[in-house]
Amino acid sequence: MLKTEQFSLARQLDIVFRELEGELTGLTSGTVFVQIRNNVIGKFGIRQNPISGRNGHLSGEDLGLTTVQQASFRKMALESLNFKRHWTHGEISYEFALRKDIVIVDATLESNYNMANLMIRYPRKETTHTYQEHS
Repeated sequence: MLKTEQFSLARQLDIVFRELEGELTGLTSGTVFVQIRNNVIGKFGIRQNPISGRNGHLSGEDLGLTTVQQASFRKMALESLNFKRHWTHGEISYEFALRKDIVIVDATLESNYNMANLMIRYPRKETTHTYQEHS
């Protein structure tokens, strides 16, 4: 049985986009996010916007990204991994919007560190300070 951590981050991201295909088909804008821990994608999803309100009624988008536009989006998301440097925990957000039948993507890479983990690597050094009075 294969485990998620046996897949490269790029392969995991490809799986995420395949899982989100149905949802992206109904959206023309939003943010796809992936949360990463130890270079393994855990939580992922879409923050959807906009849902417009007029005359007391909310309405969403009717048409979303085509198969070709989703492939372009996925390709840009995979290319963004080339900018990830030296971190294993964090989040990547892909803000997307459809403009004149072209999908526009802005990627934000966020690294996260945990001070408790660093304290193991950098243990506190016991130092003795001797203060002398000067006359």
